[in-house]
Amino acid sequence: MRGDIETYFEDGRWKNKAEGSDEVSSTHLTKKDATTNGREMAIMRAVDHIVRDRDGTIERDVYPRGRDSRTPLPR
Repeated sequence: MRGDIETYFEDGRWKNKAEGSDEVSSTHLTKKDATTNGREMAIMRAVDHIVRDRDGTIERDVYPRGRDSRTPLPR
């Protein structure tokens, strides 16, 4: 699945999921951990990272599409 990565809060946990997928990719106790993991997933897939706060606020980070997989990830 190459959909954007979405980080959101549900059932007492922060979760990451690729848009269009029914399966959660990861779960976390803190927003910080979930956001960090979601960002890494988005960079690896060269897709957008969408963070949905509990209050409904949406943040979006855009990562370059078509990134050369041989190029090291930024740290």
